[in-house]
Amino acid sequence: MSLKRQIAYNTIVQLVGKTISTILGLIAVALLTRSLGVEQFGWYITASGFLQFIGIFTDFGFTVTTANLVAEKMFDEHKLINTLFTWRLITALAANALAVGIIGFFPYSDTIKLAVIVLSVSFLASSLNQVFIGFYQASLATVIFTTGEILGRAALIGAIVGVSWLEKGFLPIMVAVSCSSFVYFGYLVARYGHLRLSFNRAISRLMFARLWPTAIAIICNTMYLQGDRLLLPLYVSQTEVGLYGASYRVLDIVLQLAALLMGIMMPLIAGAWARRAAEGASNVHRLLQTSFDLVALFLLPAAAAIFVISRPIMQFVAGADFAPAGIILQRLSPAIIGITLGMTFGHVVLALNRQRQALKIYFTVAVCSLAAYVILLPRFGVNGAIIVTLFSEFAAGTWLMILACRSAKFWPNPFSFLKIFLASTVMAMVLFYCRSLPLFGLLPIGLGVYSLLVALFKVARPSTLREIFAAKKLPTNVQ
Repeated sequence: MSLKRQIAYNTIVQLVGKTISTILGLIAVALLTRSLGVEQFGWYITASGFLQFIGIFTDFGFTVTTANLVAEKMFDEHKLINTLFTWRLITALAANALAVGIIGFFPYSDTIKLAVIVLSVSFLASSLNQVFIGFYQASLATVIFTTGEILGRAALIGAIVGVSWLEKGFLPIMVAVSCSSFVYFGYLVARYGHLRLSFNRAISRLMFARLWPTAIAIICNTMYLQGDRLLLPLYVSQTEVGLYGASYRVLDIVLQLAALLMGIMMPLIAGAWARRAAEGASNVHRLLQTSFDLVALFLLPAAAAIFVISRPIMQFVAGADFAPAGIILQRLSPAIIGITLGMTFGHVVLALNRQRQALKIYFTVAVCSLAAYVILLPRFGVNGAIIVTLFSEFAAGTWLMILACRSAKFWPNPFSFLKIFLASTVMAMVLFYCRSLPLFGLLPIGLGVYSLLVALFKVARPSTLREIFAAKKLPTNVQ
């Protein structure tokens, strides 16, 4: 299989796989909300949000680091993966032990504290998956981790259905969630087949040298991206936490598409940047423009549609009891634009090896956001969390865009963005006037109007895909 065919095949696999995984994720959220109800779903959001904060805080960027080290081929592949896995296991165990140790100091109910202990098993498995995902990304074997993700989501759905049917209650559902997470991990380990615990000094030294800038950036990101989910339960009822958490889950699922697109584009940008002395900067600029256009093409209409029909979306996903979460989702939806900038240019900063320059951005936004949470959450509750989320996402996204564009000596052409924005706005207006229709009627109307406008404005061109497949010297060791 030629290199371009490998890239095309893996891109299609990721897009199809992520679509299936997203649908399964929505089903899982729908089952959880209906099985638990608003208040108990708030318990789940509090427990999982606490672990997510600790988990991301101790993420350290193993996925990106693994992918980069595998692509560079400086070490024996098995020694590299075994060493990285061993360190990820140690850090993940330490993080989960920290979470279990300090949860007792928080003013949560005993049930929520027990849920944290139970769910920590799930987060351990997710942490260990990072090394294998990075390896398979670099090896252009995305079908493996995509299949594992789908199997894990399917197992989660089956586990929730089984426990809910038996009517066992909150903690057994948490046990089911934790156990199902090991399906994904077990599949990745079985496909790799050479896993051993190992320490290689040379690999370890290089790994830590690569990890620390990313680790600091992730720690700062955690403060402003996950701070609301950690602090909000201290100031509002669990019912409000459940409504806020359900709306954010819908938003998170939408944003996975941006992460997927930039996961595809980042190695292409990094390769073009490395070859710029020989080939010039034009290919880098084309890929940057393509990245910006692609993410905007999918996320701007999503933000516009969510803003207009947030209430029926929440009712469909989470059930009638969660209809009040529609207004929360509506107010959060503009953050998608800021996240579009942050997701796009945050990955570009990594591809251009400008992590250290980005640290002051992440640190400044984190400190400001943390201070804003402390000031606004006690006074405004959920609305305070929304305000800080909007501020932090737009501030970080805009600042990262400036850093990335200055580093690459490139500024995106605004006309494509403006066309996409106009198409999304017109689609939103049409949806507003048709909002009395059921959701399944609104979605095809919105998709049809947006697709027609994109075609009329000539936003999406066949050359876009050719840009994605034009990169050279990507790793070809597909397993």
